[in-house]
Amino acid sequence: MTVSATEPSARPPRIGLLDTLRGAALIAMATYHFTWDLEFVGYLTPGTAETGLLKLYARAIASTFLFIVGISLVLANTPETRWRSFWKRFGMIAAASVVISAATYFFMPGEWIFFGILHCIAILSIIGVLVLRLPLPLIIAITAAAVVAWIADTWVSPGLLRWPLFNPRYLAWIGFADMPQRSNDYVPLFPWMVPFLLGLTSASVALKTGLPAKLAALGTGSSLLAKAGRHSLAFYLIHQPVLIAIAFGLSYIVPPSKPDPVAGYLQQCNVSCSLQEGEALCRSFCQCTLEKLQAQNLFTPFQAGEIKADDGRILGLASECSVDQP
Repeated sequence: MTVSATEPSARPPRIGLLDTLRGAALIAMATYHFTWDLEFVGYLTPGTAETGLLKLYARAIASTFLFIVGISLVLANTPETRWRSFWKRFGMIAAASVVISAATYFFMPGEWIFFGILHCIAILSIIGVLVLRLPLPLIIAITAAAVVAWIADTWVSPGLLRWPLFNPRYLAWIGFADMPQRSNDYVPLFPWMVPFLLGLTSASVALKTGLPAKLAALGTGSSLLAKAGRHSLAFYLIHQPVLIAIAFGLSYIVPPSKPDPVAGYLQQCNVSCSLQEGEALCRSFCQCTLEKLQAQNLFTPFQAGEIKADDGRILGLASECSVDQP
């Protein structure tokens, strides 16, 4: 008896719509990274790419990628795990993540990527392929628990699951650090496992209904977005060197105007502070430290790097501003 493509025991067909969605996410990612590049060469105020709508935009892109990774893992390993293919792809992602860490450590040692999106995808792939073999009710329960933990930590009691113990880089990748070290792309397992598990669970449920075959029948697999989506790792590795080269080229042709040091300080201070506190409290704290730096004639040397953040005078005025907060 021939098993049809709509039955749960058959390997699901390739879904062109999913490739298209992945391609669209890649384009969105490139637009966000170009914003970062424009900031890097001086066209935008430092910290612009990490605040406001751009911050939400970046999180939406990362969530979409991880949701799709969860779906793709299910489709690629049904009805059984294709270990050879799995380990080949895992090896490519892991190798790419090591290259990115090494390159950023060389070029940006203060903000190098020790656990970014590719690192996260590599580890979640291992977790996902194991979770995938569990009964569906248990998969749903694990996903629900992750969602509840995220809601509690983000909305009910912000920072509930954060501890200083996890601040070092060798533990910060788990996601429970209350003050993670600076990185240009920090995507720890928690809370980013949530969109991944939602994708994995959604695909597992969808397989029971024959939805993948219906979506595959819609086509759209021949579009440029779909073709880009089928080569997402190559796109990821190539796009940023190309974009940063374009940004540098523009800066030579049309040099950016000199940035306002006060606006730059407030922007960067708010970005760092917001990792731990609310935006309203951070605005008050950063304005306070700015005024004290200016009053003590420390602002210019601090911005020039002549005075470091661990200087006793800087730590003292930061402590004063912390005490002054309501």
